[in-house]
Amino acid sequence: MNIYISNLSFNVTDEDLQDYFAEYGEVSSAKVIMDKFTGKSRGFAFVEMPDDEAAKKAIQELDGASVDGRTIGVSVAKPREDRGGNNKGGGSFQRRGNNNYSNSRY
Repeated sequence: MNIYISNLSFNVTDEDLQDYFAEYGEVSSAKVIMDKFTGKSRGFAFVEMPDDEAAKKAIQELDGASVDGRTIGVSVAKPREDRGGNNKGGGSFQRRGNNNYSNSRY
């Protein structure tokens, strides 16, 4: 099960997450999401646990917990396509060529 963790302190590391969730079962991966330009934490992370029951227990017990002075949110991660707001562009900004104004004289 893929788990989403929000409102993380910027000091929390992948290893910290691994330790927090390992108390509930096997952790296959733990990744704090970093800003690609600054290299600093973006304040959220994903943890994968192969045992769904252990993952559910971790979610239940860690959601709302205080970690490094911040109250974290822990929930089942939603697949990318289900997050909504997926506007890939289009519309008038990508149209080229024949518009009513290209040859107009004012």
